[in-house]
Amino acid sequence: MSMLTPPGMGGKYRITGDKYPRMRRPRRRGRLLLAAVAAVVALGLIGWGTIQLIDVFGGSDDAKKETAGAKQDCAPSPSPSTATATATAAAAAAAAALPKPAQITVNVYNATPRGGLAKETADELKKRGFAIGKVGNAPEEYDKKVTGNGILLGAPGATRGMFSVLGTQLKGTTQKTDARSTPDVDLILGSTFQTLDPAQQAATALAALGKPAAQPSGEC
Repeated sequence: MSMLTPPGMGGKYRITGDKYPRMRRPRRRGRLLLAAVAAVVALGLIGWGTIQLIDVFGGSDDAKKETAGAKQDCAPSPSPSTATATATAAAAAAAAALPKPAQITVNVYNATPRGGLAKETADELKKRGFAIGKVGNAPEEYDKKVTGNGILLGAPGATRGMFSVLGTQLKGTTQKTDARSTPDVDLILGSTFQTLDPAQQAATALAALGKPAAQPSGEC
């Protein structure tokens, strides 16, 4: 045994001559590589989780735009009591703006070949509350020249209410204005006229003039 051989060691660790055994630590490259890969994966997962949390609590740009658009489109609707009060006020204003049948003087003219049609129609309008003016054959410019059920003829101001009220008594009429300054309205009966609309139907149409149109609910 060489003097360089440590006590108790022999065999392959025996030092002979000028050769020395190399005592190296076990290689750990595999473990280091595995640890590095695990660290990279962990960092990636942490970063992805952070992005998800930001999206959840902060909201994406598209989500924010959609939310803002929904808030603009979905304006708060009035309370039922407020809506009812507004509708009632609108109905009262609309009804007050319309003239009553008794405030409308109707001249009834017959532009058809059938005799007695003007008087018969005038009598029925009087029963329904209208004031009656002149009754007879239509002027030459309209006689036998009116197609359809008839013409409502009056001053330009008649279009703001009188035509609407008188029109509830007879569907299919045409409205025209002239240069008169009097508040009366002409009803010129046309070739297809048979009779006025039934009284109940006309009364329902007249009542509907004073009701405002239904408004959208505003629900989203």
